[in-house]
Amino acid sequence: MRILIKLEEFMLLLLGFYLFMLMDLPWWWFFALLLTPDIGMLGYLAGNKIGAYSYNLFHHRGLAVVLYLIGRSYLNLPALELVGIIIFSHAAMDRVFGYGLKYEKGFKFTHLGEIGNKNG
Repeated sequence: MRILIKLEEFMLLLLGFYLFMLMDLPWWWFFALLLTPDIGMLGYLAGNKIGAYSYNLFHHRGLAVVLYLIGRSYLNLPALELVGIIIFSHAAMDRVFGYGLKYEKGFKFTHLGEIGNKNG
């Protein structure tokens, strides 16, 4: 099952890349911007609670889809569309590697299990 879930997340990453390619931007921007949502980790400098909130905000696919749709369909703002695509793609990539949304307990505690725990 774990492999199937990782394959699903990889397909979502490919979907993000496809949506990016529909924009009028050089392809390499996708890879240059792909790690930018990790700026949300800076919240951990203020503690686990703020860190989890900040990290989850920058890694939430629901928010990514809303930003994409508002940017594409409602406001016609390519920059907002781009932010949605990058957050969506980054979250999928993280989940391929086993990083999930964070609990307030600490960075290594995610909705996918404990990072570094072979059983999680």
